Amino acid sequence: MTDREITTADLSLDEQERVRNAIIRVRLQFGGLKMLAQVLHFDHTTLIHVCKERRAVTASMAFRLARLIGVGIDDLLAGKWPEPGTCPRCGYKDTRAALP
Repeated sequence: MTDREITTADLSLDEQERVRNAIIRVRLQFGGLKMLAQVLHFDHTTLIHVCKERRAVTASMAFRLARLIGVGIDDLLAGKWPEPGTCPRCGYKDTRAALP
């Protein structure tokens, strides 16, 4: 934990971690955290603090991200996105195991 206190959030710590992982993954598709912040209508320093766990993930942030990536909020918060077997940070999925 840092010197700054994380405020109480509507989301559990596990849900926040899942959303945080999704933010980190999606930022690559948008060319960086600054561009993603613009699309989500957040200040980019807010997302930086969220990714570094200096700030709590808000319900608003989770909803906006879910809408952006076209995933139900329940699936995002439950960790069903990305699909099982996919790295939550970079999106890599090893498909070699599925080959005959």
